[in-house]
Amino acid sequence: MIHNTKFAQYLAPTSFHYVVGTWTQTAGQVANTIAMHKAAAAETAVITIPVSVFSNSVALNGSKLMSVEIDYEVQVADLTSITATVWKVTRGLDNAVAVPASVAFTQLPAAATAKAVEQHKLVLTLTTPAWVANTEYYLVQLSAVAPATTTLDILGAVANFTFRA
Repeated sequence: MIHNTKFAQYLAPTSFHYVVGTWTQTAGQVANTIAMHKAAAAETAVITIPVSVFSNSVALNGSKLMSVEIDYEVQVADLTSITATVWKVTRGLDNAVAVPASVAFTQLPAAATAKAVEQHKLVLTLTTPAWVANTEYYLVQLSAVAPATTTLDILGAVANFTFRA
């Protein structure tokens, strides 16, 4: 039996879903890294991150999601705001829709700091860590309100979880 409380899974920025804005795949600001780059424009961009971890049909097996860390860089001017939401999506049965429900979490750094020009690691820690059943999945959504001159690079994310099999 495996029971490891320190598993982590890298989530590439090219696997995220980007709405609003002009986004391009680019090399990161640091050599040998990748990013999704949002061009400067006054707009609210929405970034949805599929949290790809193991699920299981057996209770207390698979992944117990603890936190998600999102790496990004705000450039030129501060964002007006950046807001995170964590969603647990219960898959629909045949002929039924999926049902999303928001999940409580704590955030570091605080919202006021997370919007500043700088490279950030935004840590979202689930208030109640949860075992991921094979009937559900998790998404993290960022809403970034940008003034006209701000650019934004999304560098990736890491899901932290306990793994049991």
